[in-house]
Amino acid sequence: MAAAPTTSSKLVTLREAAASVPDGATLALGGFVVARTSAAFARELIRQRRRGLTVTQAIVGFDTDILAAAGAIEKLIYGGGSLDAFGLVIAINRLIEQGRLAIEAYSTMTVSLRYLAAAMGIPYIPTKSLLGSDVLARLEASAPDSVRVSTCPFTGERLLLLRALQPDVAVVQVQQADVEGNARIYGPTWDNDEALKAAKRVILLAEEIVSTDYLRQQPELTTVTGLRVDMVVHAPYGAHPTSCYRYYDYDADHLREYVAAAKDPPALERYLDRYVYSVEDHFAYLERVGGVARLSQLKADPLLGY
Repeated sequence: MAAAPTTSSKLVTLREAAASVPDGATLALGGFVVARTSAAFARELIRQRRRGLTVTQAIVGFDTDILAAAGAIEKLIYGGGSLDAFGLVIAINRLIEQGRLAIEAYSTMTVSLRYLAAAMGIPYIPTKSLLGSDVLARLEASAPDSVRVSTCPFTGERLLLLRALQPDVAVVQVQQADVEGNARIYGPTWDNDEALKAAKRVILLAEEIVSTDYLRQQPELTTVTGLRVDMVVHAPYGAHPTSCYRYYDYDADHLREYVAAAKDPPALERYLDRYVYSVEDHFAYLERVGGVARLSQLKADPLLGY
């Protein structure tokens, strides 16, 4: 009789997962503005005093802005972003204005195309996007090793060649995952699929750890296959104060508190001390923001998903 297959658990703590990202790493973050961001992971990187990171993200949001606020980022490769109705990414913009943050500013699509090239194992990908734009002119000056204008060998048309973008680590908050890294992302996936396939390593933060048998009941819903995943972290409310579709809405009061603090550097330091440095871990953070009493108010409506 053949031996039963063994389960290979990739479950680690948030602290262990963040510790695996060294200073100077290139980090792709999932999420979108104030939805399903890798906020818990960003806070843990800050808590561990990470420095010199390059962050890549099609649309930056809360997680990237708080990393910038803490001085963890040296370079940003992105396609735009904001905090949606709550305002701009103030910390990022301040560092750019002060010349303290190197940037490669693309469009959302062209960041995704760079990921796609790496996911397919090709050195570059052609596109007509950005041709003739000020965005391309700035990139040719600031990132000449990442963009090339060329001619199609078949038609003679002008093309833009985008160099493949392969992050060292991709970090994505998902709704459900098993201990092997098979996972479901409900709702929009944005650039997450391309980034996960492009990265050298993948870390998932999951709202809920479920059994593999549960996922097998509807295999078509498995967005991420475990063979691509290196680490899985159980992180309920890991996207807080941003939202996670079907689980909870964004915390508008907390986002307003962050934006108000971000406008004033001393107030921003006090915010980081209160919500990052002075709490032991993610679960202590959840208690600091109000615990069960507050988080239960954010739970998603079963019909609307938020």
